[in-house]
Amino acid sequence: MKNIFGNSITVTLFGESHGPQIGAVIDGLAPGLEVDLDFIRKQLELRKPHGKISTGRVETDEPHIVSGVFEGKTTGAPLCILFENSNIKSKDYSKTKNLIRPGHADYTAMEKYHGFADYRGGGHFSGRITTPLVAVGAILIKALQKKGIYIGSHIQKCGAIEDRQFIDYESDIKKVNELIFPVLDEEIAEKMHHYMLGVAGEGDSVGGVLETVVIGMPTGVGEPWFDTVESILAHALFSVPAVKGVEFGDGFGFADMKGSEANDAFEIKDGTIVTKTNHNGGINGGITNGMPLRFRTVVKPTPSIYKKQETVNVETMENAVLQIEGRHDPAIVHRARVVVDSMTAIVLADLLAVRFGTDWL
Repeated sequence: MKNIFGNSITVTLFGESHGPQIGAVIDGLAPGLEVDLDFIRKQLELRKPHGKISTGRVETDEPHIVSGVFEGKTTGAPLCILFENSNIKSKDYSKTKNLIRPGHADYTAMEKYHGFADYRGGGHFSGRITTPLVAVGAILIKALQKKGIYIGSHIQKCGAIEDRQFIDYESDIKKVNELIFPVLDEEIAEKMHHYMLGVAGEGDSVGGVLETVVIGMPTGVGEPWFDTVESILAHALFSVPAVKGVEFGDGFGFADMKGSEANDAFEIKDGTIVTKTNHNGGINGGITNGMPLRFRTVVKPTPSIYKKQETVNVETMENAVLQIEGRHDPAIVHRARVVVDSMTAIVLADLLAVRFGTDWL
């Protein structure tokens, strides 16, 4: 099992959903970076469940930093951060431990780890493990902001309901980062929330599309071919549980365009080379061109639903019917927003450290 990501700045994840603790180790951080516990808590709050469109499992998620920080600043040594798991109900999973849950990693985990993986709450495959990722991301988001780089995501679509696009990037990013339910248009937010509640009442779940924008990235970051900005971001984003699609710029919309429509014309503006449009999402040849990065991430419907589902019993090797119990999210796209922002920050910080050196941040 490989749990390490990054080149210059690396992140290692550990723990299980119902184990005693979960956490992460960040290595390669420059010394002297601010570690703002209040900001980490604020970001973790965006990930926490809220209301009837989220799971009933609510953890305190108080971060415990056990190494790599002294007097509020990074030391340059590996930073280890821990979280306690206290609000667990493992018996909800023991009743159905031999029934493979559709849409989950139960079967693939069983095959890869020969039946030794912790099945409770999905074990190491659980979305619970995104908690330390958000904490790591919070440290790097702060570091990026001090270099004038800002990240923001909103729910662009859920079902047939669509939010407006980012208009004024700076103010919209600031606005959406303060919202628990990250939808820019207030009327659309109410409609989406109502739709999610309706689906939850049916014992079902919904997915959605997140749109992310990054402003302030310098030009010349990324590599051609195998370490393009797109390929590394996609690698990281597909690591987030339930993410099943990523597109950059106009993405699949390019299929309906001509070259004259898809190309971004260049111009000089205030002494700087910019593009008049941004169909390519701030990236050419795998390298940042100074325009805002823009990409979309598809989050599938939560696989844990209360409807009866066909499956198999791995102990008896017979067909079976599963009806899950426990506490589950009818929608996770609103909680996944801060996870996507955090993964984006981790990737960009690593790319910048590779390009300009670790101390650049």
